[in-house]
Amino acid sequence: MADHAPSVALDAVLMPSCDLPEDTLKIRGYDFNQGVDLQAVLKSYITTGFQASSLGLAIEEINLMIEKRLEPAEEGEGTAGKELDEHRSKSGCTIFLGYTSNLISSGVRESIRYLVEHKMVDVVVTTAGGIEEDFIKCLAHTYLGEFSMSGKDLRMRGINRIGNLLVPNDNYCKFEDWLMPILDQMLLEQNTEGTRWTPSKMIHRLGKEINNPDSVYYWAYKNNIPVFSPALTDGSLGDMLYFHSYKNPGLVLDIVEDIRRINSQAVFAKRTGMIILGAGLVKHHICNANLMRNGADHAVFVNTGQEFDGSDSGARPDEAISWGKIKMDAKPVKVYADASLVFPLIVAQTFALHADKLTAAKKTD
Repeated sequence: MADHAPSVALDAVLMPSCDLPEDTLKIRGYDFNQGVDLQAVLKSYITTGFQASSLGLAIEEINLMIEKRLEPAEEGEGTAGKELDEHRSKSGCTIFLGYTSNLISSGVRESIRYLVEHKMVDVVVTTAGGIEEDFIKCLAHTYLGEFSMSGKDLRMRGINRIGNLLVPNDNYCKFEDWLMPILDQMLLEQNTEGTRWTPSKMIHRLGKEINNPDSVYYWAYKNNIPVFSPALTDGSLGDMLYFHSYKNPGLVLDIVEDIRRINSQAVFAKRTGMIILGAGLVKHHICNANLMRNGADHAVFVNTGQEFDGSDSGARPDEAISWGKIKMDAKPVKVYADASLVFPLIVAQTFALHADKLTAAKKTD
């Protein structure tokens, strides 16, 4: 016995392995002896492990959405008649893009604008801040600060902090000066022409009025991409609507028409894909629209939320499958990461990589 380790230890430490399936990927990262090739670095992520592999899978899933999107949608009559014709996408996969307001405040705005500018997505969902911050940036700058800056000191200086971004209060004053005459005109059209305003129609109108190619919603207007924001009053836009209701009361925004419109975008699609950056309202609004068609065919979530508190924000895609918001045979991916780090990389390896094909497809619409 003195010459051998205890058998229980040998059995525990040297327990025989079962063979893994032959197609199991082997872990291997990028070898910089090959030089600096950023595209090859990103391709190596899928075999790197941890969240790098999740990012690699997300890229694969979005490229599959693009492949399906380039397939023509089937023609045919439907029982919904005019509504079917209005909402049926001409592409083989209708792509829903959702993002939280902080991403428009950040430089991710330019990646989002690129997708909308080139009509690479079909439906957009965001929060009030995700709308107003885009227009505000057309009027004045957002600046880089630090997470550690004192809120008290900033408040005394009239500076608002979004993480490590700084937005002067004057930006919102410029926004008010720009917005109020437009609200007056919208109210006039409501009263004289019978216009029924919805959040998506208001965003469409503001995109037209801003007339600035730096704006996400200018391009949404130009390309007729619907933008939904069911909590449009939850931000500076809501403040302006509140003040306007005293100055010139009567403007009405109908959210019921919008819920029918976004649900129809999902119901009448051949296939659907969801790309959701962040969570909360935007995540649920897109997922719930896809519930109406018994689930999306493709889904990629990018957020830092955890599931232990039972929130929808932190829920993994498998929870959405239980609700019928993602199809049971789908292969959804969640990347646990800050979207400001990974979304530009995702765009580089997906939409931007296939820009020529996507642009050619847009010209045939």
